Amino acid sequence: MSSYIATDVREVYELVLKQQAVKVGLDFLKADNENTVKEQVHLTEIAAPTFQEEVRGEFFQKRFKELGLENVRVDQHGNVYGLRSGSGDGPKLVVSAHLDTVFPEGTDVKAKERDGKIYAPGIADDGRGLAVLLTLVRALNESNVKTTGDLLFVATVGEEGLGDLRGVKGLFGDNHDIDGFISIEPGTPNEITYLATGSRRYRITYKGPGGHSFGDFGMPSAIHALGRAIAKISDVQVSKNPKTTFNVGTITGGTSVNTIAQSASLVLDMRSTSQDELSVLEKEVLEILEQSAKDENSRWGKDVIKVETELVGDRPAGSQPVDSVIVQAAQAAASVLGFEPELNNPSSTDSNVPISLGIPAVTLGGGGDYGGCHTLEEYFDPKDAFYGTQKIFLTMLGLVGVKEVTQPLLKK
Repeated sequence: MSSYIATDVREVYELVLKQQAVKVGLDFLKADNENTVKEQVHLTEIAAPTFQEEVRGEFFQKRFKELGLENVRVDQHGNVYGLRSGSGDGPKLVVSAHLDTVFPEGTDVKAKERDGKIYAPGIADDGRGLAVLLTLVRALNESNVKTTGDLLFVATVGEEGLGDLRGVKGLFGDNHDIDGFISIEPGTPNEITYLATGSRRYRITYKGPGGHSFGDFGMPSAIHALGRAIAKISDVQVSKNPKTTFNVGTITGGTSVNTIAQSASLVLDMRSTSQDELSVLEKEVLEILEQSAKDENSRWGKDVIKVETELVGDRPAGSQPVDSVIVQAAQAAASVLGFEPELNNPSSTDSNVPISLGIPAVTLGGGGDYGGCHTLEEYFDPKDAFYGTQKIFLTMLGLVGVKEVTQPLLKK
């Protein structure tokens, strides 16, 4: 999608870039690249599986305090907060990265360097984002840039998998004065994600009395009911635009080859960039699940198979205009650094929650090359990674305003 940056937004960034304090901040971020990567490695080597982020969170709380942020605290959900106040009466912008990784307890997270790249599970997602938060605070301290609006730095919990965005949901559930939101994930300086892919995830279990495959033949089977459901789901027609998808990711059940199954389960993922389309799909699938139990019972003339549905994931969908001020700001920041802005396809990140609430939000790349995310071969290449931090630094300043230089682009 082609970019759009209004003239007044461009002028703000041209003016911001001329300020000596801003230049000092940008130069610091470049000079701090090696130190940022060292901190990224240290953070990555503190294991933080989803629901087990406490130790990494304690480290982050300590660093926020050392860097002089105000009101540093851990909330009831496990999110870590640190505030840098503006001059007053400006908007409040959250800048965040997530503490958790997809890797289970016991995973070897020791970093190893090969051919200039750093390999470690979680080194990019979101070790990079967390390290960027800290270097941004250092750059603000070093440059002494005065902002009009407040900058609230937050390390969230529960972004990955069945964490189900619990940290950012708690953040917005508890705080009703947030005017904008930036989430930092792996990515290049030109990348901008501004559309949110929502998802609904279910664990579905069919249950029945079971029996011997020969002696009790004619007894409805939980596995057969499950198979009927999967076959029907696979034939569902969904919207192509907005993109809407479904997938049965795992199936389990049964006891042995000669046992009529007592229990069988599947885990289903449904996604869309439209909350309405997601709701339509969900309604149809839930009807299929019930009907499949009825069909299996009807086939054998016995009413014994029951279906249980458990919602295990709920990520809201959302969209915002391509000319939203936060999208323009991110594009302008990339542009003044010499990058061609690129609007990414919809994704599922912490930004889903504010976007779904109508609060301006983007997910931005923390810089550097990376690959193998969510695998044991995940890597990060730190060469020129500072460009990502510079882009986020400028995006923040444009949104909250530089005192006595520019008005905040973000509305309070």
